[in-house]
Amino acid sequence: MSTLTLGKALNVGLRKAMENDPKVLVMGEDVGKLGGVFRITDGLQKDFGEERVIDTPLAESGIVGTAIGLALRGYRPVVEIQFDGFVFPAADQIITQLAKMRMRSLGALELPVVVRIPCGGGIGAVEHHSESPEAYFTHTAGLRVVACSNPLDAYSMIQQSIASPDPVVFFEPKRRYWDKAEVDTDSDPADWTPLHRAAVVRPGEHATLLAYGPAVKTCLEAAGAAAEEGRELEVIDLRSLNPLDIGTVTDSVNRTGRCVVVHEAPVFNGYGAELAARITEKCFYRLESPVLRVGGFSTPYPPSRIEDHYLPDLDRILDAVDRTFAW
Repeated sequence: MSTLTLGKALNVGLRKAMENDPKVLVMGEDVGKLGGVFRITDGLQKDFGEERVIDTPLAESGIVGTAIGLALRGYRPVVEIQFDGFVFPAADQIITQLAKMRMRSLGALELPVVVRIPCGGGIGAVEHHSESPEAYFTHTAGLRVVACSNPLDAYSMIQQSIASPDPVVFFEPKRRYWDKAEVDTDSDPADWTPLHRAAVVRPGEHATLLAYGPAVKTCLEAAGAAAEEGRELEVIDLRSLNPLDIGTVTDSVNRTGRCVVVHEAPVFNGYGAELAARITEKCFYRLESPVLRVGGFSTPYPPSRIEDHYLPDLDRILDAVDRTFAW
């Protein structure tokens, strides 16, 4: 058992995958000598060589396109998009090629490509460095989309994603890179939570909070504050956005009767809209109030001086919880 930051857990998970399979490659801008801007790939090029940890040109479309070609030749590329807002030049390759190839080949071709994307705000970054683009990719059939929120999941989920025969878009909450937790790096993969299973990270009986990535910790803090007032909120870390573990979600909401969805992306047309619709369809007769959503505003991500006003915080979550009890 080791105490690891989320960033270090990703590093160790990548290292394990590379040790276990010589076909695993790491590619991206500054991932080699520098070790990535967040040092997630630190030391990998030194230990595995420049042919397996590849510093690429600043060309996201070319990076993903090259990864597709490598995957078709039997490799398992892990691509780093340096910041979330930089993924859009690669959107054509991801949406038009990577997501479609298996269907286009009637299942004959597999594309085991992992696209790692540091996501969300909270680090005081400039424009294009604090986006939450998950809804673009969950809307794209053919992609698996997952989001880790803690070191243990980061360690296991990156390895599970690399092992997947389908392309995986892997969101990493950049403002949680330095959060620490105990991680058993000798654990048996058979004991890990399945990649596409949600996790109840705090049980409760009065209302359900649904979150993923950076918002999970905020929801746990809100649940702790609510408990002081006598409300026990159940917090579910979705972990996988597509496919969605709807069973774990509906089991909770059918029991609590109330639900608040929390994410950093804008509320309008955000991933929470799909969750709210699904829950309303499946839990209609058990709901005590409408499913409420808490998220970013329908504006471009603001300058760092005012990003705290943009990001969902404890007070905004608790306000939504209060409103669910006002019905």
